[in-house]
Amino acid sequence: MLFGKKIEPIALDIGSTLIKLVQLKGTGKSFSLSKFGMIPLPPEVIVEGAVMDANRVSEAIKELIAAQKIKTKEVVLSVSGSSVIIKRVSIADMTDEELSESIKWEAEQYIPFSIDDVNVDFQKLGPGAAEGQADILLVAVKKDKINDYVNLVKDAGLEPVVVDVDAFALANMYEMNYEVEGGITALLNIGASVMNINVLKDGGSIFTRDITVGGNRYIEALQRDAGLTYEDAEKVKRGEPVDGGDKDQLTGIVSTVTEDIVGEIQRSFDFFRSTTGSEAVSRVLICGGCAKIPEFSKTLSSRLEIPVDVINPFKNIKVDPKHFDAGFISESAPLAAIAVGLAMRRPGDR
Repeated sequence: MLFGKKIEPIALDIGSTLIKLVQLKGTGKSFSLSKFGMIPLPPEVIVEGAVMDANRVSEAIKELIAAQKIKTKEVVLSVSGSSVIIKRVSIADMTDEELSESIKWEAEQYIPFSIDDVNVDFQKLGPGAAEGQADILLVAVKKDKINDYVNLVKDAGLEPVVVDVDAFALANMYEMNYEVEGGITALLNIGASVMNINVLKDGGSIFTRDITVGGNRYIEALQRDAGLTYEDAEKVKRGEPVDGGDKDQLTGIVSTVTEDIVGEIQRSFDFFRSTTGSEAVSRVLICGGCAKIPEFSKTLSSRLEIPVDVINPFKNIKVDPKHFDAGFISESAPLAAIAVGLAMRRPGDR
């Protein structure tokens, strides 16, 4: 508790085409939706998670805050992409205090960046395979990446209280909305330029990976191969008709990109099996912009030969129909997964 006041921060998921904002009331397993909104970003303002035009992004955040009539200044953020390293490692067992002291040195051997350039955190997962060992999840994020995102929200007049990682926000959201199933479940958040993969076994994360692939591939291919404008390419991606386009050609381009992205997912799953020695993924849940692309989940399911469903991050959240339009909520749900996972976080929790 800060000053006896229960803080319900807003969550901002800053993607490369949209900023999503969610605020939840409540804690634990019982949440209700108090705010939810999105604002589009112009192309090339954020590229593969790197901020190219901080001013435009901060202005968009301010606009979104004003539109949603947000009172609180506290905000929860997340980062992803190549500046984030997540590894499951076995080390000599010690107390959390001792681990906090020594984690930097332990981490050094697993991280391809200079240890002084990263912020390191960890979570104990349980005893390791060998006597006196502990399994921990090690997370390292480049400081300049965190600073870029922290500065974006500070410039918008907000105060960051938690910085999380997309893959963990995804797992949080899943845990609250879905029953943990036996077998291996893969959560995929496929955004415009980055895909977050989090593979869970019995509800615990056993493999995470961020790949720079996403919905922008459709836009690029449609602009390049069919000469469409950015706006028309967006429409085609969403399955909407456009004037003057050759329907068969456009459908073909979309199908080809879908096959490419599905191929990347399949390679990641093969890599997961070869590096962890685990059994195969038995169920996939997808979210992000690509989850809304016609035929995407169907193609993925038939290629992987396992069930693929679109995540509903509002499944177990109370949503008041007086305050939120049901159509908007169901239409936007696949885009809100990370923001919902972040909105569950409170300052000081682990």
